[in-house]
Amino acid sequence: MKKLAIGIMSLFLVVTGCVPNMNQEEEVVEKEDEPKEEPSIVTSYQLNEENYRTILPYKTSAARGVITDQVANRVDIDEMEEGLKRLSKSHFDPEKYFFREGQYLSNVKTLIDQLNPDKDPFDDKEDVSLKAKADYQKENPRYLSHILEQNFLKKNEDNTVEVVGVSIALALKSVYHFTVDGHQYSKKLDKKKALQAGKEDAQAILEELRKNEELQNVPIMIALYQEEDQASPVPGNYEAVTYAEPPGRMVGDWEQVKEENILFPSKEAEEKYFDDYQMMKRFGEGIAEFFPNYVGYVGKGFYIDENLKQLNIEIPIEFYGKGESVGFTQYVYGLVKETFGTQYDLQIEVTSENRTESLIYRKAGEDEPNVYITN
Repeated sequence: MKKLAIGIMSLFLVVTGCVPNMNQEEEVVEKEDEPKEEPSIVTSYQLNEENYRTILPYKTSAARGVITDQVANRVDIDEMEEGLKRLSKSHFDPEKYFFREGQYLSNVKTLIDQLNPDKDPFDDKEDVSLKAKADYQKENPRYLSHILEQNFLKKNEDNTVEVVGVSIALALKSVYHFTVDGHQYSKKLDKKKALQAGKEDAQAILEELRKNEELQNVPIMIALYQEEDQASPVPGNYEAVTYAEPPGRMVGDWEQVKEENILFPSKEAEEKYFDDYQMMKRFGEGIAEFFPNYVGYVGKGFYIDENLKQLNIEIPIEFYGKGESVGFTQYVYGLVKETFGTQYDLQIEVTSENRTESLIYRKAGEDEPNVYITN
């Protein structure tokens, strides 16, 4: 084995990315309407060229915590946040601009209620049947579940920072779960109708943002994200994006986002990406041949323009000693070199009893995987 590191710190470094360039942090002032300027720090620690730097002290979102109330699936929350940053890079270069959580939409829950159909239009009328109430919900689904905002800032020559871009993500349900008089229902939603509702909501959000004087001359990107269902092991996908140049108040053309998160093994993977499906099948069979405790894997493939860009695999397996764990990791390491190409990022996490035993990681273009075994 070429690279072997033991310890939690090594595991932390590979998960978070490359070691940052240790440059000095600079004190700057964030431009505000108030005459009193509060000094801030622009951090120069950039984990890699793909990550935005941040402003310190770190400002949490004006709608902090709302996303966990509105979006049921943790993997959707992560993909929604990281995916919006990924899409934003097309307009706001991470080499030039800094990231900050959204500060302008503090009334997110109110906006969601205003943009969605009324939850209960019957005003507690006693003569309305359960069926009538349920039918109303099915015919008037609340597509919009969350509004995520991100801000992008630049540093000026006078050592101040100012907002130069705003990105918005609208989360749209794929399955509508609702309760009527204590009875639970669910309805699978039509994708085209959900996206159409999202585009209408985007117009309202753009108008709301333009009311703020600070954002009247700031470009605003809006993306539509369709969630997966609550129990899905893989997240949903961004479906469309639009970009409003200032001082525009009307949403223009929408561009299709050609990204997909695919579960392995699954019927969808077999139908859409058969070669990758077969590759994963061979990988699983290779493990099962020698390890009786192996019960399967969960693979998550991320595709852009139908090209695999990232593959994450979790292998839950029961070990009865450290030697077993190390031996298993060594065997999987060999399978990685035999099975997987080098044109995409690869991460394999071996877990046992809800803890990480080891991690095998390889960046796209690299020949040799890195191996990290926890203590």
